[in-house]
Amino acid sequence: MSQGLTERLRDLRVRMKEFIDGEVIPQEAVIAEGGDAADKALRRLMEEAKSRRLWALGHPVEVGGGGLSFMEFVYLNEIIGRSEFGTMAVGSLSHHDTVMWMRYATEEQKRTYLPKMANGEIIGCFGLTEPDYGSNPAGMITMAREQPDGSWVLNGAKMWITNGSTAQAAVVWAKTNGDKDERSIRGFVVPTNTPGFTARDQKGKLSLRASDTSELVLQDVHVPADAILPKSGGLKSPLMCLTQARYGIAWGSVGAAMACYDEAASYACNRVMFGKPIGAFQLQQARLAEMLTEIVKGQLLTLHLGRLKDAGTMTPQQVSLAKRNNVSMATDIAREARRLLGANGILAEYASMRHMANLESVYTYEGTHDVHTLVLGQAITGLSAFQ
Repeated sequence: MSQGLTERLRDLRVRMKEFIDGEVIPQEAVIAEGGDAADKALRRLMEEAKSRRLWALGHPVEVGGGGLSFMEFVYLNEIIGRSEFGTMAVGSLSHHDTVMWMRYATEEQKRTYLPKMANGEIIGCFGLTEPDYGSNPAGMITMAREQPDGSWVLNGAKMWITNGSTAQAAVVWAKTNGDKDERSIRGFVVPTNTPGFTARDQKGKLSLRASDTSELVLQDVHVPADAILPKSGGLKSPLMCLTQARYGIAWGSVGAAMACYDEAASYACNRVMFGKPIGAFQLQQARLAEMLTEIVKGQLLTLHLGRLKDAGTMTPQQVSLAKRNNVSMATDIAREARRLLGANGILAEYASMRHMANLESVYTYEGTHDVHTLVLGQAITGLSAFQ
């Protein structure tokens, strides 16, 4: 996959890998444990990412981004995915691929937020999912009501929101003026220090333990008229933002699978049993061969899909296929890697089981595996299973 990369991108991949392997991965077991030590470690990593200007590599230089093309950035997502889906992978992808993709914002809104988001001064979160409307965002009940002076008052709740408790700005999606039709859905940029806005950490997680996952509660949250994203309209607006993130996940899950494969291959060559490395046994060689084959297939799928995006012909259904396939592939590889590691596979010093637990969440978020299956089914038959 490295063949044909530009020298700049090769250098970026090397530097990103050094950061992930040298800084992020060693801290993930600490962060996953929770507590004060975890909070300090996560804050330090976020500051380090900020100093390395990693928050906006795929956004234009004019707003403080790295100026990478789409394909260049997603090549880095593969490296980011080698870390835990929680610290860098989830946090950076949510901030970079959904919040900063302000397609529906005015130029003034972009000038206000994007430079600060690019340098990490403002971290964003994306408030779409609600407690009772996970796979059916069209059913959301969060409401924004316009006031006589043009301002808005928001009421409602959002759930499973990445970066919710650490964000300084939230992009909140709400139905407007009492209209329950999904066509009334609009986006609002809400500073998280606005009176009535609260974020509550989701406790008791067995997966994505290193991720800031929160519930957002909006109780009479008053925002000015210029808080609305004026070009947004209908459910298609947030879903188009999610299409960007889902493609990033397709790459990131390949990176997670690579991390598990590398760990399993190294272990197989060094763990001696019955007088020889376990990698000399046919069963383990078959495991590794299957892992490698599936990873390369996933890489080629996402690479070609990226070329279609650059050509302007990529469809959301194709992204559903890639997200669905690659996350399922990575989940299977993480499980097989854990099995190859034997009893050692459950220890925190090895990453495969942590990846396995986290990928179970990735299997669900940004559209569940089953929902993406039905998206493909509709594309194939022309018949919707959602109605």
